[in-house]
Amino acid sequence: MQRAKTLGELKKSLYKSVSVKDEMRSNLLRKLDVGEPLFPGIIGFDDSVIPQIANAILSRHNFILLGLRGQAKSRILRSLVSLLDDSVPYIAGCEINDDPLKPLCRACHERLAEMGDDTPVEYLHAEDRYVEKLATPDVTIADIIGDLDPIKAARGGHALSSELTIHYGLLPRANRGIFAINELPDLAGKIQVGLFNIMQEGDVQIKGYPVRLPLDVALVFTANPEDYTARGKIITPLKDRIGSEIRTHYPETLEHAMAITAQEAWITRNGGTKLVIPQFLKEVVESIAFVARQEKRVDKRSGVSQRVPITCLENVVSSAEFRAVVNHEEKTVPRPSDIYAAVPSLTGKVELEYEGEMRGADSVVRDIIRQATARVFKKYFDGVPLHSLVQWFELGGTLKYPPNASAQELHGQFKKIHGLLEQTQHLGIKAKDDPTLLASGAEFILEGLAALKRISRNDELGYHVEKQHVESPPEEPGPAGHRRRSLN
Repeated sequence: MQRAKTLGELKKSLYKSVSVKDEMRSNLLRKLDVGEPLFPGIIGFDDSVIPQIANAILSRHNFILLGLRGQAKSRILRSLVSLLDDSVPYIAGCEINDDPLKPLCRACHERLAEMGDDTPVEYLHAEDRYVEKLATPDVTIADIIGDLDPIKAARGGHALSSELTIHYGLLPRANRGIFAINELPDLAGKIQVGLFNIMQEGDVQIKGYPVRLPLDVALVFTANPEDYTARGKIITPLKDRIGSEIRTHYPETLEHAMAITAQEAWITRNGGTKLVIPQFLKEVVESIAFVARQEKRVDKRSGVSQRVPITCLENVVSSAEFRAVVNHEEKTVPRPSDIYAAVPSLTGKVELEYEGEMRGADSVVRDIIRQATARVFKKYFDGVPLHSLVQWFELGGTLKYPPNASAQELHGQFKKIHGLLEQTQHLGIKAKDDPTLLASGAEFILEGLAALKRISRNDELGYHVEKQHVESPPEEPGPAGHRRRSLN
């Protein structure tokens, strides 16, 4: 169907103006009716966050997502574009995307008066109807609302008080679309006042001149819950005008978290080797975030982002890729030691409390990796007798190998420990499997025993058992001045 190119053609097409919020509401109801996913790619929010967002949209509310970093808040806001129509008509050349049937700005009113039904019409695509701004302390009211432009006034011969001299900010330019502000409390107080005024009354003051701007816009925000309180940096009148407050959260199950990481992490490489990531290793990487969120040395107010396991897994794969290329191996299989090689991808994402800062980020992260390893190890080996492996080390056995040792080399080393390779069956690895898989599984068993402190591991000795110093029993005086050892 051919689109209308002028206002007259648009009227003949029987086009009807619909507000943004009614448009989003209508498209949401259509998706619900046909069972179409509302927010594809958003995992773990089906029974919590998404129904609340749907309620807010159906209620035509402006809403805010409250949550810690790495909880998909920005991604959800950007997904709202899917609830907009593919395109909507606007008066060609209008800075604020005026509806041809309901123009707002003075320039469009004058143009319609001059050209009438011959006024040209253009179309705004859904992606162009989303405007996002990160709130920072240096954002000005001119950035958000607008400012007077003396050059415009001089060139057009207008008075400064004329609406025709306004240079519109981001919010008016989002007219007939969605305007998103990330970290709302970081906006200066006077800008927050300007926001709630335009939300409630539709008018603002620019350099002392009152301007009526009843914008058609859906306002959505994000914030950290710590800041979004009366004690934080949000002004109460603005908070009162936001229709719905929706709390986001981190993945509640390991399965949801692993699905998110698998979706977001860049692990499909083109290096020429086949990549196989053992399930137990994925679980350890994911458990790092779960353990860190409970760790007392980690700042709970800052949170532990879901980007932690994503970047960690990417680094783990890179470490294994490096080793596979150096050793000319056909298959890339990460090992537990690769997780420690990924420590640099973790330290910058974990904010520490005072006690953690005293220990150092590197030390705290290594402790968290050990706890995550122990958690997953118990899942696979709970009730499995491993005393014979521990006994091998107790009898003086040690095992040390270079970080980038080949799978064949490790396979030969692990065969010295009777029963070690056979125990990998509990990880779903068979003794006849590829040596790279066996090496990864066997190393996980040793790393799990070390995490549970049944054996020790350090850079100098590798895997071993610490020899306990046994003091000689005290001697007691015997007959004729002789001394004898106490048997007690």
